[in-house]
Amino acid sequence: MKRNSLLTVIMLAMFIGSLFTASANTTVEKANIDKATMEKVKTELQAKYGESAKFRIERGVQQAAALWRDTDGTPQDFHAFCIENFVNDEAALDRLYKKLERNFEIFSGYFNVIDLKLKEPIHLVGNEIEPVDMMFGSYNVAAHLNDDFFNNKVAFLTVLNFPFYSLLEKTAQGMEWSRKQWAYARMGDRFTSRVPADIIMNASKTLTEADSYISDYNIYMGNLLNAKGKQLFPADMKLITHWGLRDELKSNYVGATGLEKQMIIYDVMKRIIDQSIPQSVINSGEYTWDPKTNKIYKDGKEATFTSEPDKRYAVLLDNFKALKAIDPYSPNFPTYIDRAFEEGMEIPQADIERLFTEFVSSPQVKEVAAYISKQLGRKLQPFDIWYNGFKSRGGMPEEQLTAMTSSLYPNTDAFKAELPVILTKLGWEEKKAQEISSLILVDAARGSGHAWGAAMRNDYAHLRTRIHEKGMDYKGYNIAIHELGHNVEQTVTMNDVDYYMLQGVPNTSFTEAVAFLFQKRDLELLGLPNTDPNKEHMMALDNFWGSYEIMGVALVDMKVWKWMYANPNATPAQLKEAVISSAKEVWNMYYADVLGGKDEPILGIYSHMIDNPLYLSNYPMGHIIDFQIEQQVKGKSLAAEFNRMYTQGRLVPQVWMKNAVGREIAIEPSLNAAAEALKALK
Repeated sequence: MKRNSLLTVIMLAMFIGSLFTASANTTVEKANIDKATMEKVKTELQAKYGESAKFRIERGVQQAAALWRDTDGTPQDFHAFCIENFVNDEAALDRLYKKLERNFEIFSGYFNVIDLKLKEPIHLVGNEIEPVDMMFGSYNVAAHLNDDFFNNKVAFLTVLNFPFYSLLEKTAQGMEWSRKQWAYARMGDRFTSRVPADIIMNASKTLTEADSYISDYNIYMGNLLNAKGKQLFPADMKLITHWGLRDELKSNYVGATGLEKQMIIYDVMKRIIDQSIPQSVINSGEYTWDPKTNKIYKDGKEATFTSEPDKRYAVLLDNFKALKAIDPYSPNFPTYIDRAFEEGMEIPQADIERLFTEFVSSPQVKEVAAYISKQLGRKLQPFDIWYNGFKSRGGMPEEQLTAMTSSLYPNTDAFKAELPVILTKLGWEEKKAQEISSLILVDAARGSGHAWGAAMRNDYAHLRTRIHEKGMDYKGYNIAIHELGHNVEQTVTMNDVDYYMLQGVPNTSFTEAVAFLFQKRDLELLGLPNTDPNKEHMMALDNFWGSYEIMGVALVDMKVWKWMYANPNATPAQLKEAVISSAKEVWNMYYADVLGGKDEPILGIYSHMIDNPLYLSNYPMGHIIDFQIEQQVKGKSLAAEFNRMYTQGRLVPQVWMKNAVGREIAIEPSLNAAAEALKALK
């Protein structure tokens, strides 16, 4: 998972997308520039600079007027500001762009470092998190930055001279734009709304607390009991929800007790979803627990307990309220749903939902499920949504892989030292591999793991993964390779993209695609090449089944946010029922006929629903993009193709994809490849 600072999440409402216009039904401070003043400014500027400047004058004056408030000055002050600060000369405009770009990089870069450092006690392995850690970790050092830039008129200078283009305009015109035109357009995204600092600060605090809640949500697996009171999992195994639980379930498709272990994990997940889980077994090894009967024991005797008091849904509800508070300041994207998709992902939510429903409704789903059932020799069960049999482990059980990874990587320094070797194995020349690796640091994560990129050139990206006392187990290694994909993308798109305003990727799906590209090669990097002649078919099926799984989760996430907007005064208990109801509805519609079980709630288990609002759609979009990129790099140097595609930087998604692979984002390549794979394997 990519996790630049939570600052990035919060600032979406301010930095990208929505052209602010005052709305009559809000209490937001209104613009004070009347139409006559705007027309006077436009007329004078056009008389001075001619017809060729008309579009920039029209758009720039309109943008600035929509953001101007009484506190910024009188209409006469606005007139004077525009006349004095509109830049028409091309060389002068280029100089202005470069000065703005340089200074925005300074602010973004160093504020990112501060944010990262303040959150280290929360994110990294160490002492117990104390209230003072949360106070500093949830503090947003940039909360007042936009206010300050409007007050000193830097924001108005920017919006006056660099037009904001809508998503439709960028997509329609972007294929013909030069690199400089794209950079100017992204500069036009920089100031498009005025969200008060206290609202930004509250959102930052709320999301940090949600992240901390999930990061410390562990289950002591050695304390779980089966129906006979036996403990099947290693005594020292402690797994985070949902990632660790899911990965352990995936690993148990082999072994005499594998199926029984999977059923136990599935019961744990359902207890978390419906909040019947005993509070005393969360992040604690004090009791043994039978999740099927939901009984806990101490010294062999049954004990009483209190269930978790709907905290999971209280956290989600707090996120909703904090982000909804931004709505009045973003009338062109008036809900967080709009901002997350059309503004953040730059793909309309309806388009994403359509892609996902077409995919999960495809005839290939039942055909792939029938193949899996045949491989398992049994009817599929709901938890087979996480079937892991398309991945090759070189014939090695996970215990042996863990022995290998823990020996190779006993600590973060050992993995850090190996980064240049890993990158050369993936096709980078040694000098470039060293250069990229020198800008990546490795940390032991308190949570499941994440990648935190730099926000200025030549600063460090951070790779976080779980490393136990005995070293990095295979799960931690697999996550680390995934996060390394993020870090390489973050480092290359920060340092090798020609304009700072174009640094990064179109949206998070594109960095998830790189992470998947790396992750599926984890065994090859251990010296365990996949010699299966059908490996390409198996990779196609793995991508297909992974997409099918996570698309359902994303559909639930979208339904839940729509429900919250329809029921803004809901209680945590009501939200819990709504999440479970949404999960069951999606399950019954797209999964029950394939995997069995009616009214299964399991699509509600994902932790990102709780700690990273509306992030989940990035994963299936990442799978779709990853598959198209994988086809593009086939038979070529992965590193060379990666560099060609990703140094485009942050264009809009469909323009980026056309340049990268020759077509827009599409599900057909994955669907067709799955059908071909089944035909070949039969």
